[in-house]
Amino acid sequence: MLPAVLLAILPQLAHAQSRDADQALEDLIPDSAMDDPKTWANQTEAAKVPVPDPATLLSPDAIAPLTGIPAITLAWPDAAELPPIELLTPDPDIGEAAEQAKAAGDALSSDADPGSGRGIGQIPGASVIPISPQLALAFPPDIAALPEREAVTTRFGTLAALRKFGNEEDNLAQLTRRARQDTELLQQVLRVYGYYDAEVHQSTTGYAAPAEGSGPGPAIDLKKVGVRFDVRPGPRYIFSRISLGDIAAARDAAALTRAFALSPGDPVNSDRIMAERDHLITALGEGGHAFAKVGEPDLSIDHADRTGNLIVPVTSGGQYVMGQIHSSLPDYLSARHLSRIARFRPGDPYRRSRVDDLRQAILATGLVSAVTITPRETTPAADPQPGVADIDITLSKAPQRTIAGLVGYSSGEGLRVEASWENRNFFPPEGLVRFRGVVGTREQLAGATYRRNNFFGRDQVLTADLYAQTRRTDAYQARTLSFSTTFEKQTTLIFQKAWVWSAGFELLATSELPAAAGSVRTTYFIGALPLRGAYDGSNDLLDPKRGVRVSLRVSPEISVQNGTKSSYVRAQLDASAYQPITSRVVLAERVRLGTIPGTSVTSIAPSRRFYAGGGASVRGFAYQAVGPRDALGNPSGGRSLSEFSLEARVKTGLMGGAVSVVPFVDAGTVGTTASPTVNGLKVGVGLGLRYQTSFGPIRIDLGTPLNPEKGDSRIGVYVSLGQAF
Repeated sequence: MLPAVLLAILPQLAHAQSRDADQALEDLIPDSAMDDPKTWANQTEAAKVPVPDPATLLSPDAIAPLTGIPAITLAWPDAAELPPIELLTPDPDIGEAAEQAKAAGDALSSDADPGSGRGIGQIPGASVIPISPQLALAFPPDIAALPEREAVTTRFGTLAALRKFGNEEDNLAQLTRRARQDTELLQQVLRVYGYYDAEVHQSTTGYAAPAEGSGPGPAIDLKKVGVRFDVRPGPRYIFSRISLGDIAAARDAAALTRAFALSPGDPVNSDRIMAERDHLITALGEGGHAFAKVGEPDLSIDHADRTGNLIVPVTSGGQYVMGQIHSSLPDYLSARHLSRIARFRPGDPYRRSRVDDLRQAILATGLVSAVTITPRETTPAADPQPGVADIDITLSKAPQRTIAGLVGYSSGEGLRVEASWENRNFFPPEGLVRFRGVVGTREQLAGATYRRNNFFGRDQVLTADLYAQTRRTDAYQARTLSFSTTFEKQTTLIFQKAWVWSAGFELLATSELPAAAGSVRTTYFIGALPLRGAYDGSNDLLDPKRGVRVSLRVSPEISVQNGTKSSYVRAQLDASAYQPITSRVVLAERVRLGTIPGTSVTSIAPSRRFYAGGGASVRGFAYQAVGPRDALGNPSGGRSLSEFSLEARVKTGLMGGAVSVVPFVDAGTVGTTASPTVNGLKVGVGLGLRYQTSFGPIRIDLGTPLNPEKGDSRIGVYVSLGQAF
């Protein structure tokens, strides 16, 4: 057979090989093979191997062993011992998912009558309260069975896992799991109010009976599924015994017991337990028990008797009076200064509220970042004598220096940029030094201020101020040097007070030139005793929403100019009121009346007269543009002032409720007589925007005059911090 194959190949090789082939090919197939290939093939070793008769060949047996093949040295598989094959662990996720899907369908349909959507455990005539489109609670129709149903609904609705069901990623297994969680949650909520035997039945809607030949579970449309929990509260447990530690041995045991307003026989209520515990802690702290300790309540439930046994661990300790105050930083905030801030004195009964008040007051100084106040026993309590507890105050310093800047603009006053540097404890304790400067299109100022906070008493401030100023308005130009001191009882953002007052004196020299044509510059030397009293019944200093404010300023003054002395009194009354019309709308009103009796208007320096107009006065008119004017239309000021404002502050809901719109109407006039009047009243209207920040609203107002004078602008723009009033 092999020679025949070679004979078939060689003619082709003969055609492919030339006589001049390379030696390797010549050795393999010599030229003689090309001349007589048949004879050459019969001379090979392969030709000598006998070829069996094809008829004698048998078909090979598939399982018969093969004869040994030289060159194959590997053992045949039959002779090798193969290690046992370990079966793979089934993937639990696949099986679990299938089981969960089946269980979910079974769980959703187990309590319900397929096709009716009505659960077997539903309460006949139940009062159903929807929580969300897919979740509802059902209670017995008699409200006496569960008087706390509103509280239960609110608490459960806030925490329920099914409340937010319906997202695209939700599936049947998640619905079932959430329903199971909410069943447990509802039972926990009921136990809070003493219903330890309550039964909760879950039923669902939004499924159909399985079609013939379909799977075993109901067909679920997750978007239409609704879950309802029917609540049968059962009997309410009551307290059988209440133990309050050792307060029975305290001198004020009766008062402390009254503070914990729970008694045996009252319904078990976990919320009441925690609330009364807080009341007891407050009563102990206010009753002089400086070292009292109150542990966590322990409530044991007896299901057989349907009662609860409550134990509140209390160690009342003795009663104490206040001792001395000690400061950890005596050179920074001394104990003497902290004693002035405190609203208690040594020997006063210990009251925790006074200690907390002192902590807040120290933080309000801005000089510390953290305060820790700890009572320390110096004299033990020995009944009937109280002990003495000194007050140790540990302080952590805060940054003392501040660089601040302020930018404002109005169409009447132009651009104004103010910068300041201050050290709030330059002269300890609380001796502030501030340097400030103003650069604007109409004002330049350089000044220095010294202020001593909590001066000889809480929230009492002594201030000395010196400044030099150049100012140009439409009414006058002034170059002023001023020195003033003020002693005041002030209000703060942290401690807003109803009543405040201030008193001081002021000395100033000012060279002023009225804007009227032909006017001459006049130098005035003025001495004043400014007094102020104010009542603040509003709920917020920067953004009031309810309440009233009233303030009165009275300043007797003596003015000397060109050898002529004039005496007069400047008085100004401000009142404002705020009413919430709805949760989103606040109505605000303002009235301002001023008078300067005692001299003529020409004897009063232009800078001390009354003017109206501008962002804090009559919006829509330029600064000082309302009132008497000279022949050229320049404002000249007057001796009386009348202003009125009305605005609605409307929350828009934009940017998380931070943006409000404010339509407003302002009106005002200035008279040359001392009696306030409404003659010549100027009216401006407009619309404002407020953007609420953590430090108060940013105000942008656009106003236009309804009855402008010749030359008045048609639009006024005002930007500032805080409400207009």
